[in-house]
Amino acid sequence: MSGHSKWSTIKRKKGVEDAKRGKIFTRIARDIMVAAKEGGGDENANPKLKLAILKAKGANMPKDNIERAIARGTGGDDENSMEEITYEAYGPNSVAYLIDVLTDNKNRALAEIKRVFNRAGGSLASAGAVSWQFERKGFIELVGEDLDYDEVFMVAAEAGADDVVNDDGTISVYTPREQFAAVEQALSEAGYQIADSMLRWEPKNESDVEPEKAVSNMRLLESLEELDDVDAVASNLAITDDVIAAFETA
Repeated sequence: MSGHSKWSTIKRKKGVEDAKRGKIFTRIARDIMVAAKEGGGDENANPKLKLAILKAKGANMPKDNIERAIARGTGGDDENSMEEITYEAYGPNSVAYLIDVLTDNKNRALAEIKRVFNRAGGSLASAGAVSWQFERKGFIELVGEDLDYDEVFMVAAEAGADDVVNDDGTISVYTPREQFAAVEQALSEAGYQIADSMLRWEPKNESDVEPEKAVSNMRLLESLEELDDVDAVASNLAITDDVIAAFETA
């Protein structure tokens, strides 16, 4: 499992804290909006939306919230239409960042992101300055008791996955961008519980920073992910076990 995937797993295991802050519903609603915007509001014709709705029901999200998120994603709620934006930036030690935003207020989102980077000693970058260091990939994380790696591998590989990694019972599946929806649907139809799934930016090469110096970037990463308008954050920081340990003890 890559460092960024391990970091995602750590955050998921801290989900109780997120729920206390009321962020679980916010994140799920954002997933529904993105899926509806990309593939339409009919879950029977939109596998990504169907999966997002299943996640919402699993988290006991009210039906009204689900329907409202679909309406916002498809533009049915004109007063709260959503806009997707990707910002490029540099953090401490010249670590590169891509920040995917889904917002109904571009000015608010930009101001909050600038504030976080200014506080961390980083800065926003011009379009194209950072994005060439990343590529768009599919990421799917499975959870459950007694997951059979070989069976998961066969299902994922047949649907077009690039790689399947097992780390202490958590299985991560990586896909080309074009095969993401097909692999996600195949795993869901095979009965696997999907804990997390997204198209995300993956660094082509990682930046090695001494653990003590990397802590400031980890704090920056965490602060960005806590912003309501931020959908996903990618960096080329090499998140090793030593970096995670330094962050957790800082």
